[in-house]
Amino acid sequence: MELVSTNPGSTMMLRFIALLVLASISTAQKDPLKDFCRLHSHQTTIVDRRLYIDGGLVNWSPLSADSLNYTSTWLRYGNLDEDHEGFPQQYTLAKNNSVPSVHGGVLWSDATNKVVYMYGGEYGNDKPEDFRLWFYDIVYDTWNVSNASTTDIRRASWGAGVAVQDKGRGYYYGGWLTNSSVPGYHSRTPLKNMLVYDIVANSFRNQTGPDDTPRAEGVMIYLPVGDGGFLVYFGGIQFPYGNDTVAALPMDEIYLYDIANDVWYKQTASGDEIPGDRRRFCAGAAWADDRSSYNIYLYGGASVGNGTGYGDVWILSLPSFTWIKFYPTEEDGFGDPFPHHSLTCDVIENSQMIVMGGTFPNHTTECDVADVYAQHGLDLGKANTEGAKWAKFNPNVTQYRVPTEIARSIGGEATGGATVLAPTGGWAHRDLQGEFQRHYTPTTRTPTRYIPTSTTTTAPTTSPTSIGSKSNKKTIIASAVGGGVGALLLVALVAGICLCLRRRRRNQTQGSTELPAPHTYPNSSANINASPVSQQQSSFISPSVTQYTFTPQGSPPPPTDGTWSHQFDKEGRTTSQYFSQGVPGSQSPPSRASPVAQYGYDRSRGSPVEIADARPTPFQEMPNVRSPLGFAPIPEQPQPPDIVGIDPYFSQHPPRGAGT
Repeated sequence: MELVSTNPGSTMMLRFIALLVLASISTAQKDPLKDFCRLHSHQTTIVDRRLYIDGGLVNWSPLSADSLNYTSTWLRYGNLDEDHEGFPQQYTLAKNNSVPSVHGGVLWSDATNKVVYMYGGEYGNDKPEDFRLWFYDIVYDTWNVSNASTTDIRRASWGAGVAVQDKGRGYYYGGWLTNSSVPGYHSRTPLKNMLVYDIVANSFRNQTGPDDTPRAEGVMIYLPVGDGGFLVYFGGIQFPYGNDTVAALPMDEIYLYDIANDVWYKQTASGDEIPGDRRRFCAGAAWADDRSSYNIYLYGGASVGNGTGYGDVWILSLPSFTWIKFYPTEEDGFGDPFPHHSLTCDVIENSQMIVMGGTFPNHTTECDVADVYAQHGLDLGKANTEGAKWAKFNPNVTQYRVPTEIARSIGGEATGGATVLAPTGGWAHRDLQGEFQRHYTPTTRTPTRYIPTSTTTTAPTTSPTSIGSKSNKKTIIASAVGGGVGALLLVALVAGICLCLRRRRRNQTQGSTELPAPHTYPNSSANINASPVSQQQSSFISPSVTQYTFTPQGSPPPPTDGTWSHQFDKEGRTTSQYFSQGVPGSQSPPSRASPVAQYGYDRSRGSPVEIADARPTPFQEMPNVRSPLGFAPIPEQPQPPDIVGIDPYFSQHPPRGAGT
């Protein structure tokens, strides 16, 4: 850009400011894959052989004792059918600055309509925005805001979320309301209800939880059992006394929600051992061919109160409600693994689980297997040739075989045939027993909008580290500017440029614009169902991120040219229009500074597959990046049994800022 000014002195100053800002941008700009070191507190989901990864907190390479957490402002995806050193190759997708980047939220996927909804989470800069339901449209490769009413809905964080595909619903139980998730919120409030988003009806409702006790930082898993599927919740922390005193939710207390009958149950689990109380772990489920066992695999987690956390794997087998230790065992020949928490687990084809990211309580300066972007493979049925538990991802494995560790406890063999079909202590409720005797087969929903088919099976033409179209690169570069100095310099530069542009307009009558580049939807035809609407070509213009609010349900086929957006008429019906750059009345999304986390960070070494080479490390305090922050430590007076104060470390060591 040419800077024009009638005052040579002001021109020199503007050029100097521009150089400073460019230097700041060059320093701040990071490549989410090339510079990757660690990622945690993010959210993931799977749609059509793609593992989507959004938000979270990132550490850049090289890692040092002074490294800080920064908000990850990218949406990424891993192609499950493209190998990269034994794990899915990852790519970055464009994400405009107006789209929130949070940690501790959830992604609800609508696999039928190829849409991913983002709910909840905390802003790393402690400056949250009013809640709106953002969603990523996979077909259009763009972010938009749903027109769902959110008047009574607030953004919670660190709850347990899951999407149920055949019902078209997203569920979110418990969690927190904080000043990092709700504008102007001064307290820190744990929740006891369950939020339900009806994807088909495009509406929210609040659902009662299992009781009046608020809970957070546990997990919730969907199982195809009973009349219409069950949600299974366990782990995390709870507030049974109505104050800031926190108790762990014992791992033998299992809460189940019957979706079809809108009923909560509580069942006690047992086993030779019970997992240690924990929070911020992840889990995923697989089931035997004959449905005689549904096996939930749990990995890692942070301690409740003092402690370094966990790096082990446990299995909760239902309907026997038996806890089984899977890793490490004497057969593995390893000692205690390194603790690992604030991570995600995604089960693929009912057979393998990708454990991604996380942060480590033990001190180290090593990255989390950066060459494969912190992906770890847990083979749920040990189907690899070595019979190993931790193994590379194999896209050809699509069948779950019950491992011997489970069969020894509940009977049966690799294909099923479990003989222990009830809890050792008996069923807590007769109806629960009846539900687990019925196998639920989810139905397939029909898309409510046009879904293009594609014959291509190749990855996008962009490289794994590219950001997308030319216009999207500008968005990412702009979002990379961080820090107080960079922001002030940028403001000064913008003010100067605006002044120059006003002067230039006196001698110019028109300017040029740049339209977004075409986008091709790369999923294979085997993974995309065409709607009854007549098919169109799969290459079409991808619209810019807009502030127009709409729901993807019922949206028309994409055009073959122009920039596509949606509006609603006065009666609430969807209308469609073309919007091009420079057209009167068109809108641009407001800019938002890229948030930077205000917390410090402790580090750890290695991944589960490296435990054999692990060296003992001294005890370390829990990491600075945790939720909730600021709760009072345990008072010195006697407390009820099993009650601990949360995060007493913060009473002496408040989180430090991230360079601001």
